[in-house]
Amino acid sequence: MPKHPVWVDDMIGRDGLKLRFILPMLGALALLPSNAQAQDAGLGAAGELVDPNILRVCADPSNMPFTDKSGEGFENKLAELVAAKTGRKSVAYTWFPAVAGFVRNTLAANRCDIIMGYAQGDELVQNTNAYYRSSYVLVHPRGNDMDGVETIEDPKLTGKRIGVVENTPPTANMAANKLLRTAKIYPLAVDTRLTPSMGEVMIKDMLAGKIDAAVMWGPMAGYYAKELGADLTIVPLVKDKTGSRMSYRITMGVRPSDQEWKRTLNRVIRENQAEITRILLDYNVPLIDEHDNPITQ
Repeated sequence: MPKHPVWVDDMIGRDGLKLRFILPMLGALALLPSNAQAQDAGLGAAGELVDPNILRVCADPSNMPFTDKSGEGFENKLAELVAAKTGRKSVAYTWFPAVAGFVRNTLAANRCDIIMGYAQGDELVQNTNAYYRSSYVLVHPRGNDMDGVETIEDPKLTGKRIGVVENTPPTANMAANKLLRTAKIYPLAVDTRLTPSMGEVMIKDMLAGKIDAAVMWGPMAGYYAKELGADLTIVPLVKDKTGSRMSYRITMGVRPSDQEWKRTLNRVIRENQAEITRILLDYNVPLIDEHDNPITQ
């Protein structure tokens, strides 16, 4: 199961990149809600197929810091908040790996009613209003010769051993600046029963001196830097002038037909934005506002 947000693979699948995922057979139970009650969703407002009593969440079972079966991911915490604020009695999960087809096999199949984190603008889901904005980041040990670097275009990065996950947006920018020649490429899809998160692996490799820096999705970088107690500089890559977009607004994803449900969630986000931001900052997520300024409280 890949260690990155669920929307990454769905966007990759939509764009037709020729990726091959070698994943274990999950078994029938992996495709079903973890709580049998979640199969008995009633009609929500205006005939929408949204369970009015249980928050049915579509999620990857092993994708920290986003979601995890243990309930330790920040999207797990956000799901508990949403359930409480919408008067639902509990949270139930439909577990499915974050690979191409995630939406088709979960939300679109009516097995669940919400994806807690999805990039704004992707047509596979209907987006709520964004509840945070983050970016890919450059991570390196504090106090080295990369201090002050703010873009992938900076000549200081030439010749550096930079870790990056294959086929993610930064690889295009790195290729344009001839940084892939000395880069270490990490796999996009891994079996998490056997392999830890590539974010965790990259930071451990950096601390061991195997790479000089890493470029990865900000929430992963912030979380694993904190978990490993590493003294690292984390720079949001928001100043590059060319190449792929590096910043994204993150929303909750619902079915296109669930208009009232979307309005309800927008109200929850609006009325509880401070609490949502606190949860994200507790996980050391690098947050940026619409002017690319850091949000720290």
